[in-house]
Amino acid sequence: MKGKLFIVPTPVGNLSDMTFRAIEMLKNADRILCEDTRQSKKLCDHFQINTPLSPFHKMNEYKVLDHYINELISGKMICLISDAGTPLISDPGNLLIDKCIENEIKIETLPGATAFVPALVNSGFDLSQFVFLGFPPHKKGRQTFIKNISNENRTIVIYESPYRVVKFLEEYKEWIGDERLLSISREISKKFEETKRGNASDLIEHFKKTPPKGEFVVVIASK
Repeated sequence: MKGKLFIVPTPVGNLSDMTFRAIEMLKNADRILCEDTRQSKKLCDHFQINTPLSPFHKMNEYKVLDHYINELISGKMICLISDAGTPLISDPGNLLIDKCIENEIKIETLPGATAFVPALVNSGFDLSQFVFLGFPPHKKGRQTFIKNISNENRTIVIYESPYRVVKFLEEYKEWIGDERLLSISREISKKFEETKRGNASDLIEHFKKTPPKGEFVVVIASK
């Protein structure tokens, strides 16, 4: 009988957000695939999870994919986690999912943490419809990515790093303007969680006075 792949969300900040079911699943699996074994070991040590950890990320997924698929075919139960949040949301994993579907291996995804949902709710914007665009490109296609935001009427949510969030706001202001409100959340579920709202000019001024730290979720109000 074939095994099963479990997609297991992990906390985006506070370890207390880990679900009982996720802990049980990780303890009972034959293997845990993770982005960074050092980061995931901290999580496993905290919850006394002794399941073997194996690296699975964009740099090695093509090399190790067939090995883990064969393990699943042979009956192994494997969990996939990311460094934080739900795997495949701007994280590796699509290749593994596709290969499991191709080989008729069952997949089960546990509900759990992801950073953009709390940020959306915190924004106070209209959430009857929204679109998630992930990370803007670093270089090629970045200008087109940002300019296309002006063509989207729904609430928009993106991820951005602390090193590029001010650059994003400056480019957004230059190419789109100050008409739509934005809400920026950082350090979701952590001690220094913070949400700032305003137009691009307001937020640029804020982050130039207060250097950005942590991971950022940018929410842009609907038209």
